[in-house]
Amino acid sequence: MKLAATFIFGSVLIFLSGCDKEIEESVMKSDLSKDVEMVTDYGTIIMRLSDETPIHRNNFIKLVNQSFYDSITFHRVIENFVIQAGNHTTKPSELFAGDGDPELSYTLEAEIKPTLFHKRGAVGAARTGHISNRNRLSSGLQFYIVQRGSYADSTLNVALERINKQLAFNHVINGPSIRVDIDNYINLKEKLALLKEENYTEKDTLLLNYLKSNVDSYNIDSLADNHIENMKKYEFPNVHREFYKTIGGTPHLDQNYTVFGEVVKGMNIVDSIAVIKTNEDGKPINDVRIISARMIKRISY
Repeated sequence: MKLAATFIFGSVLIFLSGCDKEIEESVMKSDLSKDVEMVTDYGTIIMRLSDETPIHRNNFIKLVNQSFYDSITFHRVIENFVIQAGNHTTKPSELFAGDGDPELSYTLEAEIKPTLFHKRGAVGAARTGHISNRNRLSSGLQFYIVQRGSYADSTLNVALERINKQLAFNHVINGPSIRVDIDNYINLKEKLALLKEENYTEKDTLLLNYLKSNVDSYNIDSLADNHIENMKKYEFPNVHREFYKTIGGTPHLDQNYTVFGEVVKGMNIVDSIAVIKTNEDGKPINDVRIISARMIKRISY
């Protein structure tokens, strides 16, 4: 009987381990139903990732399981806005660079969903802006947590204007002719950025200036102003507006940045980090470090 019981128990373990297969590098099937526990110098934050954004969800799980965030600091902290982390050069052994390490950096396809918004506690993907990122690609490494409190209807209406201006701008820079000139300019600019300025050739400089003048000739801001008058404008769904009015968030980021999760426990820790002293760039005077991040069993909070 003891031998039979051992065999049955062993078979169950084999079955269970067989079900928990790796669906991509460093991401197990069981991870999809877990939460992220992030232990910081100020306490523990629990985050739940969204199944509506599988690219960002799986990427974040991969980084957690690879211990990427362990010992990284919150390098951008703005009270009543967000706290941001994910810059590898904030590790103790690294020399800080505001844009991070270009050799490690990569981007993800945007997953901007109508049901996911920048409510207080939302977890979003940082990204570059303006014409350099016309596809709204997310940073593969850097994330932010929304911290701001409630809004009045009047300030929400101002946020709506900002959203629609950005949507109009995005529409213009993705036009069939202008996007070719933008891509040519940005690609050369990024290529030259890898060189020291003294290594630029005269040909490089002339070509960069020529491509920039092509982009400038479109007068993008004026085109965006014209487009906004005729486009169907974005409006906050009622449930989002009420959430912003009662609990808070950063509504002006909606429809332009990917939200891929939310804090389910530890917003008091986020608030504590948000009020620390920073320099004029938002970098904390004294480091606030992520001690460790790991996937944990999901429970109700």
